[in-house]
Amino acid sequence: MRFFDRFFENILLLHLKIYRVGLKHNLYIYILAFFVISSAASCTTEFEKIRTSNNPELILEKANEYYKKGDDLNAQTLYELAIQYFRGKAEAEDIYFNFAYTHYNMGDYLTASQYFKVFTNTFYNSPKREEAFFMSAYSKYKLSPNFRLDQTPSEKAIEELQEFINAYPSSPRIMECNKLIDEMREKMEKKSYYKAMQYFDMGYFESAVRSFQNHLSDFPGSEYEEDAQYLMIKSSYELASNSVLEKRQDRYKETVTLCNKYLEKIAKRSYKNEVKDILEKSNEKIKNQGV
Repeated sequence: MRFFDRFFENILLLHLKIYRVGLKHNLYIYILAFFVISSAASCTTEFEKIRTSNNPELILEKANEYYKKGDDLNAQTLYELAIQYFRGKAEAEDIYFNFAYTHYNMGDYLTASQYFKVFTNTFYNSPKREEAFFMSAYSKYKLSPNFRLDQTPSEKAIEELQEFINAYPSSPRIMECNKLIDEMREKMEKKSYYKAMQYFDMGYFESAVRSFQNHLSDFPGSEYEEDAQYLMIKSSYELASNSVLEKRQDRYKETVTLCNKYLEKIAKRSYKNEVKDILEKSNEKIKNQGV
């Protein structure tokens, strides 16, 4: 049982005992306060004695005890001390491995990834290296944000997961790696499309055309492909229509090129009629010199 479980259990027992003997309220408060302070001081003294003992064996023993109990904060503190004592020794392997996991278990995925990476680079022949390599990448995956936010963390996670696949092609974790990569690529694809959509909705048609082009180039076969193509054509037409006179001809011609490319690629398209209408309007504008 952890300290705080025992601590609150003892407070409850004390409360019941005081209630039964009928002590006055003020005296109850004083006794309870004394109990809380003395219990906390006792716990602090016990941990501080270990932390300041300069006894490597005791520090490591207690670090392992805390780690097994799931007390990652105290384990982390003691492992950090133990590292300096056991650097270059046999114990260092488990210390570094567990130290990385304390950060992961506490939700500090960036630091966890860094320490798992240190482990893979330091203990190259360790039987735990494969797990540490994967956990370094997986910790980065845990940093992958909502699709609406910057996807740089997703890109870094994909890169490291791919490195793991290349390093351990026979690993049973390969299927999970591919699944995680697909999940993050879908977010990146969605982010790319909605970014272009945002430009379109705001009337920034030049940026919208460029963003839809980038989306189609970066994500061939995207589930948003046809919508992106149509909105790119529509953005191109709106850009031409709102351009200064001397730029309209060239921009309507660019729209015509996009329309023809869309209509030639596949005979049956969802936006076929809409694109034909834009094509007809664009050709008419060109004929009338963009007016």
